[in-house]
Amino acid sequence: MILSSTVNPITKTLSAFPLKTKNQMMTLNPATSNLLNFNQFHQFPPPTLRHHLPIQSRTVNAPVQSSGVSSGGGGSGFLTAIGRAIEEEEYRKARAEVHKKSIDLDGYSIEGLSIGGHETCVIVPELKTAFDIGRCPAKAVQQNFLFITHAHLDHIGGLPMYIATRGLYSLKPPTVFVPPSIMEDVEQLINIHRNMGQVELNIDLVPLDVGETYEMRNDLVVRPFRTHHVITSQGYVIYSVRKKLRKQYTHLKGKQIEKIKKSGVEITDTILCPEVAFTGDTTSDFYLDPRSADALRAKILITEATFLDESVSAEHAREHGHTHIDEIMENAQWIRNKTVVLTHFSSRYHLEDIRQAVSKLQSKVSAKVMSLTEGFKSMHA
Repeated sequence: MILSSTVNPITKTLSAFPLKTKNQMMTLNPATSNLLNFNQFHQFPPPTLRHHLPIQSRTVNAPVQSSGVSSGGGGSGFLTAIGRAIEEEEYRKARAEVHKKSIDLDGYSIEGLSIGGHETCVIVPELKTAFDIGRCPAKAVQQNFLFITHAHLDHIGGLPMYIATRGLYSLKPPTVFVPPSIMEDVEQLINIHRNMGQVELNIDLVPLDVGETYEMRNDLVVRPFRTHHVITSQGYVIYSVRKKLRKQYTHLKGKQIEKIKKSGVEITDTILCPEVAFTGDTTSDFYLDPRSADALRAKILITEATFLDESVSAEHAREHGHTHIDEIMENAQWIRNKTVVLTHFSSRYHLEDIRQAVSKLQSKVSAKVMSLTEGFKSMHA
């Protein structure tokens, strides 16, 4: 099923890819219930504790020390007022980032939580898709498709709860994609929870390998690509499927094209356009892999940047299967995306550290650089 022929990295026809269909995927206890409108439920009970509480508004009263500056009795008070204004502005910026729940880009909203070693679940509601599920945020339950990149608990630990909660609300069984090497283990995991809880956990489980293509709907397909973590891992690219008039017919008028079409001649090619790519945990090696070309030209690349400063070396990041922000800057020439969304920061960092790293990378790439900061706090909080 792995594609061995050379593929033009700019345009592809659907026929070039091996396609997995509904009949080729593994189905575990398919549910018979109908899909209900999720909006009728006012609020999901959160299956896990929230990872931070909204910061309450307050006044920052940290004085600024004067260094030999005096203006009668009023100089130090003036400097103190400036200090307060600066800190309050920093606090306001940090607070705004904490409350920003999603990033709106290129027709997609990206939301979720991704804290290195704690949990990752990144959601794209327009695609009904979640990438990884370290725990089970309420918004993830609404997504019909779940893509697992690898088997570390902070990326797969919430899978049983995700399946069970969808069943609780009579939602159709989710379609869950996993690397083929962990397929049997995932089946065992689900069966263990079935037996312990004496419950049905209905799921369509799809082992999807690098080089294979799966049709999510008639205008959307997905293909995995190789990533480089300390255990077996893979990323995913979701493509829109479009029809393009073949070159030999572009000079014809509408009526002529319609006549040829009615005669049974195929006048269009099916083109795959990479929309959203998600890497999960990986070293920077994927930037240099020619098979990652589609991930690096998708409209949106969601990728990890676990380490952001000199306190951790790039070598340390590589040894643990992760990426340092400096390595992304070194490979900036390969990034052709419109937007890059950085995720999976180490919990040692504050919002200010993340903003500084985003600014550094932005100076190296033409893509718009954003960050998923849900769960991180300001150093001024």
